Amino acid sequence: MIVDVQKVTKWFGDEPARTYALRDVSFDVDFGEMLYIVGPSGSGKTTLLSVISGILRPNAGSVIVDGKDIWTLDSDALADFRLHEVGFVFQDYHLFPRLTVVENIAVPLILRRVDWDDSLQKARTVLGVVGLEDKADLPPQKLSGGEQQRVAIARAIVAEPDLLILDEPTASLDGDTGKKILAFVKSNILNERRAIIVVTHDERIYEYASRIVHMEDGRVTDHTGVG
Repeated sequence: MIVDVQKVTKWFGDEPARTYALRDVSFDVDFGEMLYIVGPSGSGKTTLLSVISGILRPNAGSVIVDGKDIWTLDSDALADFRLHEVGFVFQDYHLFPRLTVVENIAVPLILRRVDWDDSLQKARTVLGVVGLEDKADLPPQKLSGGEQQRVAIARAIVAEPDLLILDEPTASLDGDTGKKILAFVKSNILNERRAIIVVTHDERIYEYASRIVHMEDGRVTDHTGVG
């Protein structure tokens, strides 16, 4: 097991106007698993991602990732966790337009103070994993939406994190491209040393999930086994 979420609760504001985003959420994720978190808008999916990735502190409960109870860590250790142990692919890619594709991928290594030339060499290797070797020196705006998504995935995995999180990975893609991206991730990125969490409302890509956690009104309502 790589992720163990136990009775996580998150609220905003004070009584009597307190709003609950998460209520006693519990589930786990195993290595080699691509787990989907699904539910309507406002169900708490994005808040849950922020809690798991060490961005937003819960009011109650625990999140254990790779054996660490992350919300017991001090601020420096928590920042180190976010930098080294989690790869995050944002809904809108967040690629830097003034950098080339390969430079975008190298950014996480530069932040870890890896030598610039070594960072670019590793970035080019990972670019090969996502099948975009010939796009290395282009600016990201020259790529299609699906290609930009693959660059964002390459950037998230360049430092070899155990946990990869994809936030609405098909939101900006047409149906066929979205399915190709998830099929690619499952075949080429997921392995026995890594787990992937996907937050989505796109039922067209459910077939690629190992398991689906359903959420509504801040609660887990169901677990569905898929493949």
